[in-house]
Amino acid sequence: MTVELDLADIQGNIIRAYGKHKFWKARYVFLRIDDDDKGRDFVGEITKLVTTSVTWGEGPQQLEIPRVTTNIGFTYKGLAALGLATASLRTFPQEFIMGMQARRDILGDDGRSAPENWDPIWRKEQIHVWISINGQDIDDIEKRYKLIRSLVRKSDKGVVVLSGHCGPNNKKNLAYQDASVIEGKKGKEHFGFTDGISDPVFEGQKFPAWRVKGRGKLMQDGSWQPLATGEFILGHPDEAHEYPQAPVPNLLARNSTFMVYRKLHENVGSFNKFLDDQSQNFPGSRELLAAKISGRWQNNGAPVVKAPDDASKKEWDKRFKTASREEKDAMLSDFTFNDDIDGAKCPLSAHIRRINPRGSLEFGETGAFQRPGALVDRRRMIRRGLPYGEVTDEMSDDGNHGIIFMAINADIERQFEFVQQQWINYANDFKEGNDKEPLLGNHNDHCPSKVVLPVPKDSKTPPYFLTNIPRLVETRGGEYFFIPSITALRLIAKGIVDPT
Repeated sequence: MTVELDLADIQGNIIRAYGKHKFWKARYVFLRIDDDDKGRDFVGEITKLVTTSVTWGEGPQQLEIPRVTTNIGFTYKGLAALGLATASLRTFPQEFIMGMQARRDILGDDGRSAPENWDPIWRKEQIHVWISINGQDIDDIEKRYKLIRSLVRKSDKGVVVLSGHCGPNNKKNLAYQDASVIEGKKGKEHFGFTDGISDPVFEGQKFPAWRVKGRGKLMQDGSWQPLATGEFILGHPDEAHEYPQAPVPNLLARNSTFMVYRKLHENVGSFNKFLDDQSQNFPGSRELLAAKISGRWQNNGAPVVKAPDDASKKEWDKRFKTASREEKDAMLSDFTFNDDIDGAKCPLSAHIRRINPRGSLEFGETGAFQRPGALVDRRRMIRRGLPYGEVTDEMSDDGNHGIIFMAINADIERQFEFVQQQWINYANDFKEGNDKEPLLGNHNDHCPSKVVLPVPKDSKTPPYFLTNIPRLVETRGGEYFFIPSITALRLIAKGIVDPT
């Protein structure tokens, strides 16, 4: 069945990754609503600026690529501050109502990642509105930011821009969070890995057929199909052929979704020192060790399951260098872990395997489910966001640099929270007990973490144990947001959301 989406009703950051359209800079602004009438007027004005998912390019019903985009979302408290009816508010999912700080134990936000250590803006749970500005140039972003600030002033203190973001040079009271691709390292994050290679595709998106391979859902015959729209957008059937839990009325929910926003600081010095120390005894190069931790090689994103050692990586690079665009995409994304059930090539702890096991959680069994990816397809998330900050000393954790992580999902608890709790900070589903995922795990200095890097059964080399894993990523802030459709934005702005 072909799904036709109303692209003019869906916010643009849901359907498309702006970074792939050379929108390499972003600014995130957070607001508080102090007056519901003035707040709704503000939402009405902002809605005129919101970028939709209508296709960019040439031809009828397509828009010219803009210089800057704008998108908006609301916390539960923000919707309440805008005067949304209690009967509607009560129908939102419980995790969204509670907010990220109240879910800290589920997410593993403890120690240095605990809310009391977040940027000041996040500590008071005062945030009501998120506004995203993405642009091809910082000047374009600055113009749009000034326009939004003028709308805030026009609200006559009904809407307030919140300060308290930490920035470079120990600044702690910035009025916005900037993010940008890393200069000279396009597509990389601060640990050096290529980011955003295999974002999921779902029904209703416009993409060439070859883009589905490795990004959709894995079928019994080894082919790939797009995921159900309802895994990512409310008001559409999901992989269970059900409609995901959504607020009432239907006009508020349909074509809307939920977004997880997290500011994640990367401890680059600890990561580099850890690699240096562990690679002393590791039977392979330092680059291979990094690849085993991530599941992909740093220089070009080659999946380690297809290039499991230094020699095979050289051969993979030769093929990749002369491959066509479609062939390169297949080499990067069209793979499973079915021929590596024990993790001898790509460890069961590797980042990409924990985030998306690609149908391998049946561990070689067949027929247990209608398709091998049934356990995985309900946990997928659309990844958005960009790196922030600059690393000035690669052997130090100091500074303000990392990733602005944004995940689009229809069910925060079933998708983001499940992956964060069960696949990153625990490992029962991977038969690894409590071994955490090395990069994102909430490793405890007082009870050091370890993971095992398996080897082939006929290998004369014993498995390698990664021990004393430091906390490589720290949470510095975040919240759960509702991303309304254009229809829902207009209803909110006019104060006519009717739950009856």
